[in-house]
Amino acid sequence: MKKRIVLALGGNALGKGLAEQMQAVHTTASALADLIQEGHELVITHGNGPQVGMIHQAFEAASATPAHSPVLPMSVCVALSQGYIGYDLQNALRETLRARGINKTVTSLITQVRVDPRDPAFNNPDKPIGSFLSPETAQRLSQEGVNVREEAGRGWRRVVASPMPQEIIEIESIKALLAAGQIPVTVGGGGIPVVADGNQLHGASAVIDKDRASAVLAQALDADMLIILTAVEKVAIGYNTPYQKWLDRMSPKEARDYIEAGEFAPGSMLPKVEAALAFAESRPGRQALITLLEHAADGIAGRTGTVISQ
Repeated sequence: MKKRIVLALGGNALGKGLAEQMQAVHTTASALADLIQEGHELVITHGNGPQVGMIHQAFEAASATPAHSPVLPMSVCVALSQGYIGYDLQNALRETLRARGINKTVTSLITQVRVDPRDPAFNNPDKPIGSFLSPETAQRLSQEGVNVREEAGRGWRRVVASPMPQEIIEIESIKALLAAGQIPVTVGGGGIPVVADGNQLHGASAVIDKDRASAVLAQALDADMLIILTAVEKVAIGYNTPYQKWLDRMSPKEARDYIEAGEFAPGSMLPKVEAALAFAESRPGRQALITLLEHAADGIAGRTGTVISQ
């Protein structure tokens, strides 16, 4: 059965730098083309954690040069990351589709996502961006007023606020692209975070979780399935313990119980399961799948991955 699918690419689909990304997108494009060739209608979203941090750090470094270039706000950094990630993705997918004789247009859309300025996340920045920092650099940045946090056993990283997505501003443009038979690449990095002030939209200093934004997008598009691609084939409880158990399926109640029991790590699997849960219980018949990119087709067919549905 052919489905309308919102597919959220994880960081492993994009690499950790420009050179890695240019290689990774070709592998990613091949897996996406397999789904398109099966007749599924795809809307592609993606993360931007390493990329947006790299952009922000570059402009911060430039501000310390004799040119005194301005440090760009986080919302502009997200927009820049959408542009160059989308550029690589759409070109790689277009090339792969044409090699298979599939004449479909792939379009990257600079996408804004409205957030609530009163969201408590603004008072507790916790979304890691950019590369890991040495303890000395982390201490210096903290003294300069930059929010940093240590990830257990891995090192220090910058953190920014991660408010909940409320609305996809360009939703009608995405619908128009789908109606025209195009493949949209949208809500990159969770979308450019904006707050509404009457008819105006103002950028917010934040990064929105791409899986949560993808769930909001999937609901607005009345998608059949939300696929969240990550670095493991299935979701596990008791992860990395002697009691580890891989899960094939979860009902919304089971997912909620596992969340309350603290089975999923914040900043890692937790937001993915929460996003999948939000979509799955938004309407009967909707399914969310969490799996590896290379197993997406098997997951849709029910042969692997973790499915959350009512």
